[in-house]
Amino acid sequence: MTIEQTLTDKERLAGLDLGQLEQLVGLVEYDGTRDPFPVSGWDAVVWVVGNATQTAHYFQSAFGMTLVAYSGPTTGNRDHHSFVLESGAVRFVIQGAVDPQSPLIEHHRTHGDGVVDIALAVPDVDKCIAHARAQGATVLDEPHEVTDEHGTVRLAAIATYGDTRHTLVDRSNYTGPYLPGYIARTSSHTKRDGAPTRLFQALDHVVGNVELGKMDHWVDFYNRVMGFTNMAEFVGEDIATDYSALMSKVVSNGNHRVKFPLNEPAIAKKRSQIDEYLDFYRGPGAQHLALATNDILTAVDQLTAEGVEFLATPDSYYEDPELRARIGNVRAPIAELQKRGILVDRDEDGYLLQIFTKPLVDRPTVFFELIERHGSLGFGIGNFKALFEAIEREQAARGNF
Repeated sequence: MTIEQTLTDKERLAGLDLGQLEQLVGLVEYDGTRDPFPVSGWDAVVWVVGNATQTAHYFQSAFGMTLVAYSGPTTGNRDHHSFVLESGAVRFVIQGAVDPQSPLIEHHRTHGDGVVDIALAVPDVDKCIAHARAQGATVLDEPHEVTDEHGTVRLAAIATYGDTRHTLVDRSNYTGPYLPGYIARTSSHTKRDGAPTRLFQALDHVVGNVELGKMDHWVDFYNRVMGFTNMAEFVGEDIATDYSALMSKVVSNGNHRVKFPLNEPAIAKKRSQIDEYLDFYRGPGAQHLALATNDILTAVDQLTAEGVEFLATPDSYYEDPELRARIGNVRAPIAELQKRGILVDRDEDGYLLQIFTKPLVDRPTVFFELIERHGSLGFGIGNFKALFEAIEREQAARGNF
C-alpha cells in the first residue's frame, strides 16, 4: 500500500499536497497487506463534555474549526447533543448529555471534560477485530453496519487504557457528513471578521497517561493487539527535572500516521504532571493532543488573541548559547519564537517548533500541543526539561506540586 492509498477523506486536507501532509505527520511507506491490524489513520477524536453546545462554539470561535454535522434531539437522538467539527484533516466530535439518565453524565462526573474515544480509520473492521480478540483484547462493540441514504459505515470498538476506547471505522462506502444519524450542519452565525480559520491541519499524536507500572503493559497491548511498533523511549534524565519525573514510550502504526506516546509517573521528590492528571481525571486517559500546523507563529498569535493561554517559557531558554548552537538555522528568528514562547528542537532528520497550551478545561487534565515539523520525526526531547519546568510552575500555582 502506498502513502497516497492510506489517505482517507483527502478532501478534508484543505489543499495540502502529499508532500505537505508527509511533512506534517511523518508518513512512511508500508505494506498494509501484511499488517494483522491495518490502520489507515485517524478518524475522529470523541469528547465527552459538560456543555457540548458551548464547547463546540469555543472550538469554532477560538480554534477556527468548522461545524460540519450534528446529532441531537432534533434529529431523533434524545440522549445527547453531538457536534462534529473539522480543521483540515482533524475531526472532533463533541458530545454532551441531554437525558438526565444518559451514561455520558456518569462519565463526565468521574472524568470531567475529556476524550472518550480515539477513533481510527481501518480498511477491514472484521480483520482487525478478529486479530484483537485472538490477542485477548476487550471487544466493546462487535462489527456492525449503520446505513442511511448516503451509504454504509462498518464499525466496531475495543477497549484501551482507563475508560478510553478505539472505535474502528470503515467509511469507504459512505458519502455523508459523518455517520448515519447525523445531519449536515454549519454554524448558525456568520463568522466575524478576523476570526481564526483552520489554524491546524492534521493530528500529529495523542498522548495517554497511565498508572505507575502500567506503561509497558499498554505498550505491549499496542504491539500485540494492534500491530504497532515502538518508535521512541524516554526515561531517566531525558525526561526529568530536579523535582519531578516520568517515563514515556511511543508506539505507532505501520505508516506512522497514528502515534501514541504513553506516559507513566516516576518516583521523584515531588508529584509529576502525570500524577496530577491521574488524580484529577480519576484514572488513565488522553492527556494531550498534538495538532500539526504549517504556520505556528500565526496560530499562536490568533489563539492568544482569542484568549487561549500557553505555558510560559523563560527568556533564559532562548539566551542559552547551547540552544542556538544545537538548533542552527530555523525559519523564524529566535526573537519571534521568544516573543511567543515557542520551543524549538533539532534532530538528525530536521527540526520542529512546538508550544503547549495550559489545560483547556476546569480540571488540570487535557491540553493541546501545536507542532510545526520541518523534517524532524521526534517529539522535542531537547525541550522536555523546559516544558516540564513550565508545567511544574503551573502545578505549584494550582497548589498541586
